[in-house]
Amino acid sequence: MAKKSLIQREKKRQKLEQKYHLIRRSSKKKIRSKVSPLSLSEKTKMREKLQSLPRNSAPTRLNRRCFLTGRPRANYRDFGLSGHILREMVYACLLPGATRSSW
Repeated sequence: MAKKSLIQREKKRQKLEQKYHLIRRSSKKKIRSKVSPLSLSEKTKMREKLQSLPRNSAPTRLNRRCFLTGRPRANYRDFGLSGHILREMVYACLLPGATRSSW
């Protein structure tokens, strides 16, 4: 089980990312737009606006965690679980459609 503080920190980052998502996306679109190209000074202003946003609002700061234990490593996106929890649940037949591999 992960520490509660780390799980809360991750939830805080998710909220910040959702809050600033539209602002970040629109300013990046304006910088990259080829239809109405910006001057160099306008681009620097847009980049400064991007840099003024909180660092924890960047989507790269988010880390996928296991839904049950909060473990940050070995996560499977399809299930939202870490590897060893996924294995235990498959062995207990708690995940429909998932089978153990044998060779």
